[in-house]
Amino acid sequence: MPWKLDETVETSAGAVAAGRAGAGPALVLAHGWPWSSFSWHRIIPGLEQRYRVHWYDMPGYGRSAKDAAQRTALEIQGQVFAEMLAHWGLERPIVVAHDFGGATTLRAHLLHGCDYARYVLMNVVAMRPWGSDFFDHVGRHVDAFSGLPPHIHKAVVEAYIQGALVNTIAPDDFNKLVEPWLTAEGKDSFYRQFAQADEKYTAEVEPHYASVRCPTRILWGEDDPWIPLERGRALHAAMPQASFETMPGLGHLPQLEGPDVVLDRLDAFLSPAG
Repeated sequence: MPWKLDETVETSAGAVAAGRAGAGPALVLAHGWPWSSFSWHRIIPGLEQRYRVHWYDMPGYGRSAKDAAQRTALEIQGQVFAEMLAHWGLERPIVVAHDFGGATTLRAHLLHGCDYARYVLMNVVAMRPWGSDFFDHVGRHVDAFSGLPPHIHKAVVEAYIQGALVNTIAPDDFNKLVEPWLTAEGKDSFYRQFAQADEKYTAEVEPHYASVRCPTRILWGEDDPWIPLERGRALHAAMPQASFETMPGLGHLPQLEGPDVVLDRLDAFLSPAG
């Protein structure tokens, strides 16, 4: 399987687990919350046939450092994305972002000066308001949730992740999405992400969306239970230079719910004729 994490990179937010595969133009995958780079594993084999694909687990996520003393909110993640591009020596990569990866890469582009050759924003966190009622509730009661016993915490994580899906994914895929959050440090990091969530991190960049400096396509799973289609249309209105395309029958995780659909849409936009 091409997805692997065989590289460790020291960043301003701690050690980051990363991987690369393939040959061709540079392409970087940016995951979101509560995912990891594993969420891309079903489309990496198709992408690596045409691109040099790069991915990493954000600090606080997956196999990267989960240091209680280090902030891992979006203002940090945007800076770390810029650091990762510098580490890989990438000046104008193609960037494909999902969920919080959208806000992360938008901040890197609009606030930290990172340039992209082409840019895909898929079911991204980019417009206020954020999240579900549960997301808001946990954020207001983090101390109560962080004290849950392990078996109840596991049930919370599983129910939370299941809530993003409108299609069945492979049981092993589901388990690997849950797994990083079940260790003691993973549990603490899971609830820290709720505590650090703040809409100011998108408010800072929303006024600049019309200034994105590269060809951009917004892709949206039409049935997303977390970030409804209307939010995608609002992003398009704020970013009128981008093209907008929906993916019927897919939820918040199109790359796992319909990987062939995602690859087809990426190919159509990223090919020279696109």
